[in-house]
Amino acid sequence: MLRVLSAFAIGLVFGTGILVSGMGNPAKVLNFFDVAGTWDPSLAFVMGGALVVTAIGYRLVFRMHEPLFATGFSLPTRQDLDMKLLGGSAVFGIGWGMSGFCPGGLVPVLGIGLGIGLTGPLLTAAAIAAGMLAARWTSRLVSSGQPASA
Repeated sequence: MLRVLSAFAIGLVFGTGILVSGMGNPAKVLNFFDVAGTWDPSLAFVMGGALVVTAIGYRLVFRMHEPLFATGFSLPTRQDLDMKLLGGSAVFGIGWGMSGFCPGGLVPVLGIGLGIGLTGPLLTAAAIAAGMLAARWTSRLVSSGQPASA
């Protein structure tokens, strides 16, 4: 139960930070990418602040022998760059640049957007879900060795 409550609290802090920083506003995010026009550097400051907090958090956590609410740490072991990682990163970046919504920032905005009748966040969530399903389908086709027309 404490694990679920801690995950909820962490998500609540993250979502609040997204909304307070203005990163839930897709126009603000898209202005960061518009370096030749209405460039807004605030996203860089938000990301920089997040990196500082994360670096401090990692240093503190790795001094512990085990996590508070789990039996062990779950850390990635792979260090190579494969096509799934590179392709997924490219699709993520293109989607973020087109919509102004990062999946993490979309979640708090989605709840508010549905409450006030905004369709943009809902369409973005639907596109993300469709992309996840397409990636799963493609992965199954590749691992089974079937031709793409199947």
